[in-house]
Amino acid sequence: MNGSNAPAGPDAPAHPAAPKQLLPLLGSDEDVVAFFAGVADLDATDPASHQLEDGVRLASGARLEQFARAGSGDAFCFVGEGGEERPVVYVSLDGAAGPLAIGLRELVRLCLVAPWWRDAPGRTARELQAVADDHREHTPDIDRRRERAARALGLDPADLPSEATVVARLVELSQGPVATDCLVVGYEGDPLDPLFDATPAHP
Repeated sequence: MNGSNAPAGPDAPAHPAAPKQLLPLLGSDEDVVAFFAGVADLDATDPASHQLEDGVRLASGARLEQFARAGSGDAFCFVGEGGEERPVVYVSLDGAAGPLAIGLRELVRLCLVAPWWRDAPGRTARELQAVADDHREHTPDIDRRRERAARALGLDPADLPSEATVVARLVELSQGPVATDCLVVGYEGDPLDPLFDATPAHP
């Protein structure tokens, strides 16, 4: 009998589950929404209401698709065609934009580890610790909410990267070719300001 058609024995491993699609969970799972919308300021609960300002687009002409927003109205967007593996850029109503992650899974890890990421690049290690401490003071149950959200997304909280790792990644993206590929322009065709100072934070 052809091996590909052989029946699975009692000890045969089950087919590995496909990776979870994260975006539907970001907009519907109670524990996930409680963390991402309530702590990380990423609201994906009403995709139909997510709409970029007229004229905001990628300089390359590639697709810019908003999938979530911050409370301020700032936009989280996918770049190009495809699924959750696409680069993610953040477009601020203040006229700044830049890449945050390559793929939604990386963005999710960033938000779980450092929901205060907007204040990260350019700050010293001591200043970053103060930002994190302030965030924790205002959200005393953050560890519990993070763990519940991570598990709902199929992630092991123990496997999440460190704060230093995700901050370094933001700086790397802001300096590298991804930033060029993800350059956002306004309605007059001028590039928006970089989202971050690309200077790495120093201890």
